[in-house]
Amino acid sequence: MTEKALDKFYDHAKAEDKWYRHWEESGYFKSRDDEDKQNYCIVIPPPNVTGILHEGHALNNTLQDVLIRYHRMRGWNVLWQPGTDHAGIATQFVVERELLEEGVTKEEMGRDKFLERVWKWKEEKGGHILSQLKRLGASCDWSRERFTMDEGLSRAVREVFVSLYEKDLIFRGKYMVNWCPRCDTALSNLEVVMPEESEAEKGLLYYIRYPLADGDGALTVATTRPETMLGDTAVAVNPEDDRYKNYIGKKVRLPLTDHKIPVIADPHVDMEFGTGALKITPGHDFNDYEIGKRHGLGAPQAIDKLGKMTDYVPEKYRGLDRYDARKAAVADLDTSGLLEKTEPYKLMAGRCYRCKVVVEPIVSEQWFVRVGPLAERAIEAVRSGKTVIVPKAQEKEYYNWMENLRDWCISRQLWWGHQIPAWYCRDCHEMTVSRHDVTKCRHCESENIERDPDVLDTWFSSALWPFSTLGWPDETPELKRFYPNAAMVTAYDILKFWVARMMMMGVQFMEEVPFTDVYLHGLVRDELGRKKSKSLGNFVDPIMLIDEYGADALRFTLAIETFTGRDVRLGEERIEETKRFINKIWNASQFTLSNARDFDPSDGTEPDLSPADRWIRSRLNETVKAVHEHVGTYRFHEMADAIYHFIWDEFCDWYLEWTKPELYNSSSPGRKKAAQATLLYTLDASLKLLHPIMPFLTEEIYQATPDSGASIMVEAYPEADDGNKDPEIEAGMALVREIVIAVRNLRSENLIPASTKTDVTLIPDDDFARETAERLQGYILSPPQVQAASLEITGPGVSPDEKAVTRRCGPIQVCLDIAGLVDAGEEIARIGKETAKLEAELKKVMGKLGNEKFLSKAPPEVVAKQEEIKAELEARLETLRETRSRMELIRDKG
Repeated sequence: MTEKALDKFYDHAKAEDKWYRHWEESGYFKSRDDEDKQNYCIVIPPPNVTGILHEGHALNNTLQDVLIRYHRMRGWNVLWQPGTDHAGIATQFVVERELLEEGVTKEEMGRDKFLERVWKWKEEKGGHILSQLKRLGASCDWSRERFTMDEGLSRAVREVFVSLYEKDLIFRGKYMVNWCPRCDTALSNLEVVMPEESEAEKGLLYYIRYPLADGDGALTVATTRPETMLGDTAVAVNPEDDRYKNYIGKKVRLPLTDHKIPVIADPHVDMEFGTGALKITPGHDFNDYEIGKRHGLGAPQAIDKLGKMTDYVPEKYRGLDRYDARKAAVADLDTSGLLEKTEPYKLMAGRCYRCKVVVEPIVSEQWFVRVGPLAERAIEAVRSGKTVIVPKAQEKEYYNWMENLRDWCISRQLWWGHQIPAWYCRDCHEMTVSRHDVTKCRHCESENIERDPDVLDTWFSSALWPFSTLGWPDETPELKRFYPNAAMVTAYDILKFWVARMMMMGVQFMEEVPFTDVYLHGLVRDELGRKKSKSLGNFVDPIMLIDEYGADALRFTLAIETFTGRDVRLGEERIEETKRFINKIWNASQFTLSNARDFDPSDGTEPDLSPADRWIRSRLNETVKAVHEHVGTYRFHEMADAIYHFIWDEFCDWYLEWTKPELYNSSSPGRKKAAQATLLYTLDASLKLLHPIMPFLTEEIYQATPDSGASIMVEAYPEADDGNKDPEIEAGMALVREIVIAVRNLRSENLIPASTKTDVTLIPDDDFARETAERLQGYILSPPQVQAASLEITGPGVSPDEKAVTRRCGPIQVCLDIAGLVDAGEEIARIGKETAKLEAELKKVMGKLGNEKFLSKAPPEVVAKQEEIKAELEARLETLRETRSRMELIRDKG
């Protein structure tokens, strides 16, 4: 064969740059349209045009790329559709900040000039994340890159809006919405980030007295937001609460104001919270708004859209920031004797997902989608199995969300985005909604019209992504070929944000689900299970990891840590382990290629497969089967783990060692040729199995193999070949491995020096076990760690020497004669010291785990770590005790 030597060490940076350019320039990423092939499409969850790559992106796009490369190698028509989201709030926020640094506001520029500036920013600075995805190895069809505000997608958005409006599924009305005072816009429920329990802020629960209007006592209510009290319209109690039945129908004086408000009964009131009496502020709380509607209460606005107190409140507080008003109101309540007490309370305040400011619920006129009818069809699509959610446990979350949806607020008070296609007539006061821009009122034909200034929620356009990116509303070949998409891969926290909305829009406008599978992976956390955040200092830039370890090391670590239904724990120590795996593959490849230099498949020699050759081919066949099964069920950990153990354990650690005699010492040309052929065959298949996860390394090695083509990524993925299946040889070699491992462990446990040889005796239970051991004894002796001075295989029923140490390996007992090889007395003394040390460590750990104070205050990951240490110490102590028993036996029997 022609020699194509590998460098001494793998240079990931050099390989990544070289091969990505080669793939892209060769057009390998582009979709194919072979009518005889199956179609496979994934649309990338479009990252914000303002975004930069984080560890969650790295995980999500690695898993998508694994699926894409796998199906591409299987010969399918594959499309990985890339693109970015215009990210209304985020992008406007970034550009406004730039303008402020220049001393200009968007209002001073005017809408048209401001939008010109945003488009310029997008062209010059936006979409940086796509170049970072290329560093990761993402094999998207970049020739089809889309943007949620490009011409085609904008037409799709307009068509969907008008169509839903015509079907009375979009309407304009006054409702309670989440409002961001910083971004000055309404937000959907999903754009409000609720903190985890561990992230809750330290706050106070204020107990305020509301005097009865008739002067006979007071009702005390508890609230975390005393400033909203100034907008109260009632105090509510539960009708089943005996403490307050006599108060229902009376009135109380609203503290710090001249208002008198009623005491009402409503079953919504939680009798266990605070005092059981609830202040009702319909203008600033979703639940209070619903109670207010039930009881015919008004919804006065005490706080405006900028988070400042309105003219509705007493003059003293008008214009104050809501938090300053809180301080002032609490001081005045205290002075007037109406503040009964305060107590610590964890605040779970929702924040704007973009600027992190605490949102303010207010009543505002907005555009809404009537989601009930859309949700019903999307629910049925999952119940009927048209779309399968993996893991299945997430189906419950999907149903719970969809069955309890509020109407979706889709208008945003921004300039950057899809402007709502509605025009208002100043003369007849009617509204015109149109697929095309209009110049006159549809009702009275007046030209005195103005367009609604609001834009659509960014999620509205991204909900159309699975079909708008394929050319809808036109009937394009891509739409016909790739809709519905094969799979949607995203994090489980996006199920409500995006997946549910795509399901609703897909079934409504395409009369078909947007994708047949939804795979929901976990979130990336650190090695202790903590959420990634800059404040904890555990956030790591994936590009830095790629620079340090290579894209393949990061990708493989993410894949092998992706257990279905669990979050992904990512630490640099784990990536370093993968780097060692890469080195292992590189060294094995060098060994294979160097030992196959003189391999000539056409020299006329008939290959003679050894048991080791038959074994590795059979194991490869089983691994190929397992990998196909794991990919088909989205078990990425199992896929990566199967490939890892085959390459590291079976190919590198066992087969390469077992085949050396055939390569170096065999007197049979047929045996050597079979070994060389098997080495090359196994390496080639291993590289192809691994390619979807480690594309760069596998391409670099593949190009050095004798029969390499233009690229490994367009080679056929390995398929199972049951002609290689050999259960008998697998069982025999499995027994050999057990025996070798038993000898190694016995030597280690009994502290036999590596250079000292021992006598090994195998006692089989039956003739079959004896024959298997005799036939394969060369493989038992070949690993250097065995260091056998002699190997005796007895007949069944023989008793082991009483001074020997033994280990049971299925139908064979392994005996190691260690008499005279160790000083039993010295070892007993050493073991005693080591045991005492470990017992002291175990006592400390047990003390912590038995301490209720520690268990109640320590984070779960800290407790789990202590449990892990405990288990390890107990295992080590058990091994020491067993070793001591053997040494005492040797000592006592002289």
